[in-house]
Amino acid sequence: MRSYYTGIDIGTYHVKVVIAAPNDRPDLPMQVIGTGTATSRGMRHGYIIDKNEAGRSIREALARASSAAKVNVKNARVAMGGVGLDEFRSSGEVTLTVSGGIVTDKDIDRALRESEKRAAGKLTNRTIIHTILLEYRVDGSKVFGKPQGLQGTKLSIDTLLITMLTQHHDDLIEAVETAGVEVEGVMASPLAASLVTLTKAQKTAGVVLANIGSETLSVIVFDNDTPVSIKVFPTGSGDITNTIALSFQLPLQEAESAKRGGVTGSDISERKMAAIVGGSLKDMFTLVNTHLRSINRSRLLPAGIVITGGGSGLTSVSDVARMILKLPSQIGQIGPLSRAATVDATWTVAYGLCRWAYAEDASERTHSFSEVIEGWWESLKSSVRSLLP
Repeated sequence: MRSYYTGIDIGTYHVKVVIAAPNDRPDLPMQVIGTGTATSRGMRHGYIIDKNEAGRSIREALARASSAAKVNVKNARVAMGGVGLDEFRSSGEVTLTVSGGIVTDKDIDRALRESEKRAAGKLTNRTIIHTILLEYRVDGSKVFGKPQGLQGTKLSIDTLLITMLTQHHDDLIEAVETAGVEVEGVMASPLAASLVTLTKAQKTAGVVLANIGSETLSVIVFDNDTPVSIKVFPTGSGDITNTIALSFQLPLQEAESAKRGGVTGSDISERKMAAIVGGSLKDMFTLVNTHLRSINRSRLLPAGIVITGGGSGLTSVSDVARMILKLPSQIGQIGPLSRAATVDATWTVAYGLCRWAYAEDASERTHSFSEVIEGWWESLKSSVRSLLP
């Protein structure tokens, strides 16, 4: 097993790199041995508009993390986010005569490939990065648990395909590789964050994880311990800064400080500032609520909403989310971490990638998420169960 793992989160505002090492005891949390950040260049709404500039930012963040960790990074996992990320629902159906009427792993694999084949015509210019099994049915009857070994004539499955615009997918990988690092695998940013911020109990009961970035708001919804929806909206905390700058004729840097309560001695009243920030947050969580309503989960997630990302630091964010969604609301925390760790909720994606890489090594799995095979989500859940908070 390798001695360290690297995760790269390429955001619109910052590139974040985390290097983490497993502890001597598997029951103890991974130790963050190095972090690096750099201002993102060549990015817009989470996708690359200038590969050379983006590559420079990645190199800077990697160099800082490598220097802190005193290691030479050769391989890394990369997060895929931004407005190019989206979901698509599909289904697959196969006869069981080939295996004598008994459901086998090969039958499930055939059904998975059939679900992707059915979706292919509607996914022009998109790359599937995750295929998540939502439901099994044997001869039309829903299966609770795994279907292997059941007898029947037909196996049907429902799947959630998490996709990325192919150009954006390829550009991100190319930008990382030009920085001299081999991409071992890619994971949707919301999914990576969920690995280190949500508990099994929350995901089983039903929860939505919202990451407020600079230019994007991404959400992932879990129910019965399975991701059932993912969505990215083209709005973020940077839009709040812009609104403040325009409303009070402030330079952007001052507007950013004012947004976070960092400007003292100003003649701008706290009430006016709170109204602008609160109004913008209401708009964001209204988008989330509309999405929850579209998937029949509005006000039906007992574990509520967990908020991460740079925007999670705004003082009223949890209260506004609770008011709009009518759900329990809290700020996400990374856990468990060693006491010496200096990362906070803004590092969840990069750290989650490290935990994914360690979990695959620990379970002796060699495939990446780009290789869609049966049971990848079940395997991931079991392999990281001891690592989750």
